[in-house]
Amino acid sequence: MKPKKIDHISIAVLNLDAARKVWEPLLGKTEPDDAYIDEPEKIKVARYWVGEVGFELMESTSPDGDVAKFIEKRGEGIMLVSLNVDNTRDAIEELESKDYSFIGGARPFRDCEFAFLHPKNLNGVLLEVIDDKS
Repeated sequence: MKPKKIDHISIAVLNLDAARKVWEPLLGKTEPDDAYIDEPEKIKVARYWVGEVGFELMESTSPDGDVAKFIEKRGEGIMLVSLNVDNTRDAIEELESKDYSFIGGARPFRDCEFAFLHPKNLNGVLLEVIDDKS
């Protein structure tokens, strides 16, 4: 697998509105470049472009969501790093052949797919591979 770039970095936050007030001045922004709710993932997201890399603030929309569980266990902070790949399913196949473990399989998002590699293989870092073309 050869990543094309870091796609995005996601920060888990308790309160998205409060986090925006902290981060937007640092990012030179007055609002997100892309704001959305991802119902299946139970998150509300404010995404900012910093060069070609997305910088995301994520708030859980449910107490049983992954972001809420992350914050409960580790506190607010960097939750994941995402690598952009040509094809998520090909990356899964290649990495599984090299004994990397995934949390579930490919998941849909807009016009692409993504998958999470288990942090136990990656020094405690949750890594995502995504084939987003934007």
